[in-house]
Amino acid sequence: MKTPGPRPVPDRQCLQGILYVLHTGIGWEDLPQELGFRSGMTCWRRIKRWINAGVFDDLHRILLAQLNPANEIDWSRAVIDGSHIDTKKCPYGLRQAVTGVRGS
Repeated sequence: MKTPGPRPVPDRQCLQGILYVLHTGIGWEDLPQELGFRSGMTCWRRIKRWINAGVFDDLHRILLAQLNPANEIDWSRAVIDGSHIDTKKCPYGLRQAVTGVRGS
């Protein structure tokens, strides 16, 4: 029995399409279908699903766990960027306890 609709795009093809967009900087809607990635929206939906499932966080942890003991990471080139983190105001008592500074 045939299922309705187009066949799902294999994960590998979607990953190649995602990497193509990230490498070239083109928009998702401009992803060339003739390269076999299907539509950019398909790749975009797949990366969104993978992000929500924590795939890239898991991959990051796995790579760090394997590369760090093998001394394959150049930590002198590492950068910490907290600009995307939503900070909350520190409660008065905690700020004073941690820094010794009284709140205003």
